[in-house]
Amino acid sequence: MGRSVAHLAPPFPGFSDPTASVLLPESGRARVARAVAPTPPKGLRANVDRGYLRRQSALMALRTAAIDDAVREAAAPQVVILGAGLDGRAWRMPELATSIVFEVDHPDSQRDKRERIGALTPTAREVRFLAVDFARDSLDAALEQAGQVVTERTMWVWEGVVMYLTPENVEATLRVIARRSAPGSRLSITYAAPARVLQLIGLVVRLIGEPFRSAYTREAMAALLVRTGFRVLGDDSIPELGAQRSPTLGEAAKVAPHLRIVTAERTAQRVEPPGFVHTAPA
Repeated sequence: MGRSVAHLAPPFPGFSDPTASVLLPESGRARVARAVAPTPPKGLRANVDRGYLRRQSALMALRTAAIDDAVREAAAPQVVILGAGLDGRAWRMPELATSIVFEVDHPDSQRDKRERIGALTPTAREVRFLAVDFARDSLDAALEQAGQVVTERTMWVWEGVVMYLTPENVEATLRVIARRSAPGSRLSITYAAPARVLQLIGLVVRLIGEPFRSAYTREAMAALLVRTGFRVLGDDSIPELGAQRSPTLGEAAKVAPHLRIVTAERTAQRVEPPGFVHTAPA
């Protein structure tokens, strides 16, 4: 919904995501329509929802645009989107015309998305759907079966997922990514950094059944990436990304000081095989 509002009322020049509204259910499209309407709706609840979506649209646009830029810069023949959800990149980015996009998600979420996406034409060379339940299935095996080539460069997108995983799950997944990444492959991750506002947000998401399970300082995330075979190319908070576009947007994005996006590149460093246990210093 945030991306859809941002498409209809761009918070900065050049933002566009025509896939967002197509991927929404009817109830979501109705909320978006109220958010972008020239006159406020009737009722306190509807007006609170309108204000929330308008604020969220700027944050989502900044996050989306930053990762789009990373995907363009990587120019990789393979793009793997982990926890793809309602991601629309394979249907809106012409830069993916020569890339195979692997969409990895829970079977139920993926089934729901595929029912709505029929109206869209891929801009990617090919889209391959991998139904993976991370609690039971092997990501490594699923990618192997789907034809992801470990000797070719890959762009990995891990957006809006890491904060809901335990640190152990995050590191285990990074090791799979590293093993399946040729040198020069890239990775973009959104993650949560410790912040006071995170405590309040954490309480809200816990109440809806999706608790935050991990948070990293910038230094801790960098150390984790280096440990698993990557070097950091850039790491910015959402407010920093907003300030790069305009002071007004930077100020508006200060409501989410905990959200960060890191982009890293696969090095030639050896990655430990499965079963290796890293002992962190006390």
